[in-house]
Amino acid sequence: MSVTLRPWDTGDASALSEASRSASDLATQFGGVDLPSRAAAEAFIDRSLRFDEYVKNWAVVEDGNVGAAAIEFRHETAWMSYWLAPAARGKGYAAGALIAVSEWAFANGLYRLDLGHRVNNPASCRVATAAGFLAEGIEREKLRYGEVRYDVETHARLVTDPAPAARLVLPIAH
Repeated sequence: MSVTLRPWDTGDASALSEASRSASDLATQFGGVDLPSRAAAEAFIDRSLRFDEYVKNWAVVEDGNVGAAAIEFRHETAWMSYWLAPAARGKGYAAGALIAVSEWAFANGLYRLDLGHRVNNPASCRVATAAGFLAEGIEREKLRYGEVRYDVETHARLVTDPAPAARLVLPIAH
């Protein structure tokens, strides 16, 4: 079984649409955008999952399960994000993707990488920690989903931080 990171393309639309319907928590990752069809997912890929000079979005691909690790360049820093379809969770893919993208970012001149997760999402905290991101603090009631506000724990990894002891680092396809 091969797991790789590569830029999104419209051929991923069916898998993205299926992933968006597979777990209610993914709707928040897509900014509340509904992706009920291949056409809607294709439009979302073209609009929101760019791979260019300023934004890099990768698909995490394994047997049709698609996820994302994204960075945006600014002041030699980047905001990292990640998600996986439910069928791909618990296998180390998110941490492996985050490590690979972090190493890519550092090799391409970035100094600091940031991420955040809701404090009620311990799985995301484990991903961040496994990928070498250190907890830095809590941002109170930062995110709002529906009528509920959530505290966010922020993490960061600096180019000078030690590399994580990874079990799995995903290759980036070129």
